[in-house]
Amino acid sequence: MGNRNVQRGGISLFIAVIMAIFALVRYYGSSQVNQVTGQKQHVAGVTAQQEIALGLQAAPSMEQQYGGDIDPNSKHGQIVQRVGKKLVAGSDASKTPYQFQFHLLADDKTINAFALPGGQVFMTDGLLHHLTTEGEVAGVLGHEIGHVVARHGAQQIAKQQLTQGLSGAAVLATYDPNNPASQRDSAVIAAVGQLVTLKYGRNDELQADSLGVRFMSQAGYDPRSMIKVMEVLKSVSGSGRTPEFFSTHPNPENRIPKIEAAIKEQYPGGVPGGLTP
Repeated sequence: MGNRNVQRGGISLFIAVIMAIFALVRYYGSSQVNQVTGQKQHVAGVTAQQEIALGLQAAPSMEQQYGGDIDPNSKHGQIVQRVGKKLVAGSDASKTPYQFQFHLLADDKTINAFALPGGQVFMTDGLLHHLTTEGEVAGVLGHEIGHVVARHGAQQIAKQQLTQGLSGAAVLATYDPNNPASQRDSAVIAAVGQLVTLKYGRNDELQADSLGVRFMSQAGYDPRSMIKVMEVLKSVSGSGRTPEFFSTHPNPENRIPKIEAAIKEQYPGGVPGGLTP
């Protein structure tokens, strides 16, 4: 009996090692070059179409969590739609396959903005109320568009799946957006759940800021408006009300110097006049 237990234990260990090796090979062996950032990324074979489909699946949960969508034809809804569409159409974000949709959420108490993989971008009415110019709205949305274009969500999910072994690492690569059966797979459902609570790392946030500056500039907005957004968030925090924004984004004070550096890189000779503030 003892020998059998040892044999079973040895077989289980061997299988675990093989699964781990396959997971690592799949993760590190399937790199893709991002067409906008030029960076090589490890996304475990996840396609843009899969990102779009997963984002669409997760969007209703996000909307429900923050009071639902405000009518896009309402006064505030039109602002978010207009600025978001202008940012995409006028920047390198238009070169990607992502189907951007912009949502203004009805929650007027929460101050936050976020994006799901594939192009679902959200802003709460609570944050919009604190923004005073179209450029500031562009600063928020440009940052979130940056997350989508840089594929930060796909990278995070690939890392999470890697830690769960071969079966986890392969789930998104085998997910077929056009196959309803695969959408009901428990692993896919779990992946969608992860999207709703997804938090990006500091480097991802700073890269999204830099891309936001780039997209704003290309679309005709003054990128210095993004700094004003950081100042707005600081002032709200100083009033004793801590925005939820801080739980998902780095402290604005730490981001301002990086944003200023990105603006200087975009405009070495100084920001030109005529841009929308």
